[in-house]
Amino acid sequence: MLLLTLVLLTAGSWAITVHQARTMDMPMGVAISGTAHASMDGMGATATAGWSVGAAAAFLAVWTVMMAAMMLPAAAPMVLLFDAVHAKRRGQPSFIPTWIFVAGYLLVWTAAGLIVYALVRLGSDLADRLGAADREAWAPRALGTILVAAGLYQLTPLKRVCLNHCRSALGFVMTHWRDGRLGTLRMGLEHGAYCLGCCWALFAVLVATGVMSLPWMILLTLVVFAEKVFPHERRVTVGIGAGFVVLGVIVAAGTMDLPWAV
Repeated sequence: MLLLTLVLLTAGSWAITVHQARTMDMPMGVAISGTAHASMDGMGATATAGWSVGAAAAFLAVWTVMMAAMMLPAAAPMVLLFDAVHAKRRGQPSFIPTWIFVAGYLLVWTAAGLIVYALVRLGSDLADRLGAADREAWAPRALGTILVAAGLYQLTPLKRVCLNHCRSALGFVMTHWRDGRLGTLRMGLEHGAYCLGCCWALFAVLVATGVMSLPWMILLTLVVFAEKVFPHERRVTVGIGAGFVVLGVIVAAGTMDLPWAV
């Protein structure tokens, strides 16, 4: 039942996200040549609205749905294990505690959306001050730098620590277990924090290329899933990092445009 619910929630989140991506007027990349000043129509707000609570709330709503679509497949093993352990410890169904755990997890990504909103708005404001020629000059370098940084982060100890917590569902549940609904919420927040620490650099690439870029969303979803589920995680992580570094150098040098940038 829980697995089916997760599948339906993920599918529904993807359906909403795809609809938003296809119906938005302009992309929202903070480092895309010529479009860094993109409107936020696809997120329920307009660029002319500037900094506003309404625009931020609309952005966060769609961002949270997008995070559910992208992150729940990789988080599913942790959620399923939490549900099984809680049911065994309490001897009763654990539907409500499990979804409190999921809510805590998604709350971390919602909070991260505030940072993303600020970055998108700052990118828009910066682009408004630059001419088209200036944007053409700095955009490849900015994109390349972000790609290289994301690739190098894959090799850092912090990445390894966070990824180990995300991959070891049993270890996390056993060492971070807390009773009660507040304890469950805290567990979800802690798992979300480890997940954010593991994946923030990958999502920086998404923010740079276009928050609603479907190809990059799909690619990063697969990357996150591979890191957290596939065996030989170190090889997977290093391979992903090397790929991003090489792509970043090529893009920064102006040899090629970044694929799927919108």
